[in-house]
Amino acid sequence: MKLIIIRHGDPDYEHDSLTETGVIEAKLLAGRLAQHKNIAAFYVSPLGRAQATAQYTLDALHRTAETLPWLREFHAPILHPDTGDVRVPWDWLPQAWTAEPRFYDKDKWAETEIMQEYGVGAEAQRVYDGLDRLLERHGYRRDGLVWRPDRPNNDTVVLFCHFGVECVMLGHLIGASPMVLWHGLCAAPTAVTVLTTEERRKGTVSFRINTFGDTGHLLAGGREPSFSARFCETYENADERHD
Repeated sequence: MKLIIIRHGDPDYEHDSLTETGVIEAKLLAGRLAQHKNIAAFYVSPLGRAQATAQYTLDALHRTAETLPWLREFHAPILHPDTGDVRVPWDWLPQAWTAEPRFYDKDKWAETEIMQEYGVGAEAQRVYDGLDRLLERHGYRRDGLVWRPDRPNNDTVVLFCHFGVECVMLGHLIGASPMVLWHGLCAAPTAVTVLTTEERRKGTVSFRINTFGDTGHLLAGGREPSFSARFCETYENADERHD
């Protein structure tokens, strides 16, 4: 089985839609996905920017997608301990989150006092449960830290969603803290991440990330990936986001 996880195009967050750049990115993405011939199912976040991104692909392939509420952007804002403002967990300053060793642990990250106070672990569990239900629908049942192939297959399943929730899903699939993934990875708009199952011994399955955040379709179309989700490369870059 192959999972393709896609971040939405360049966003207009105020209107929960795509910018003009985002529309171009979504069209280029559709051309890329049109080359896949055995896509079993499409799933999409209920938020407008993901729905709009998916629609270009769905129209190109004459397909439909199922909207899954748990695929919406991960929503658990936290009072930042250094800045005093409320922000998403993946926008913390490095000096704040790296000071807590438990954030590097796949289980203990959600047991920290601040994560419990703001219900972040409960929100993550909602995503974990939704993903487990989806995988079981497609033949793979979670059993501890591995999966059992009730119906082993070579299907491809595509999910259109958001960076924050994508990292939560990846952490669940490979056994990693989403704090590390949120802060150590960056998926540009319409970036494509691909995971495949590996059944090296009959009846025991794990997931492996083959590609993370690929934007080859943008470069092939003469477009640079959008800056959205990134921070300044150097502090002196005043026109790039710092906080």
